[in-house]
Amino acid sequence: MSLFGKPKGKKYHTRTIEVSTYEYDEQRLAVEGCLTDHRFQEYYLATGEKRPPGILHQMIIHLLVSKTTLEIEDLHVEMPCVPREECLETINSIEQAKGLRVTGGFSLKVKQLVGHGQGCNHLVALLTAMGAPVIQGYAAFQLQGPSGFTTDLIHMLADTCWTWRTDGPLINAVQERIKAKNEE
Repeated sequence: MSLFGKPKGKKYHTRTIEVSTYEYDEQRLAVEGCLTDHRFQEYYLATGEKRPPGILHQMIIHLLVSKTTLEIEDLHVEMPCVPREECLETINSIEQAKGLRVTGGFSLKVKQLVGHGQGCNHLVALLTAMGAPVIQGYAAFQLQGPSGFTTDLIHMLADTCWTWRTDGPLINAVQERIKAKNEE
């Protein structure tokens, strides 16, 4: 049940963002993100064109990310569904993100490099939304065994939420565990 009760009117729009992380090779992870905007009622574009319900935007970003530095080594964009042909002119608008490391401040760096009307706002939204899942995918890769927690992983997770706050009990406990393991 919704906080405000069951919606009484028509559903107009849903945006979904899905991000998946895969093994690519010994050095890199492949990360795929997809943004889809679905309209559920007839609507009009800014040009006055009437459109039926359906997908308005569908954009996919493929990243190759270093397993050691979380640097974006390569990227590729697909735009299977856009409202206007000229949208396709922005397909390379996030190329400048190559070389960025997915660490603290990633979203701000992306917005500074390629946001603010320099390209496609939807690609910027998708790329910034992919930052935290890249870290989660990396953690899932690292934590396949009991010794997966490293100082580097702790630094990546530090201050990402209340539980992982630098002065919190979880980080202190994990650091103590790593320290004890290293002293063995």
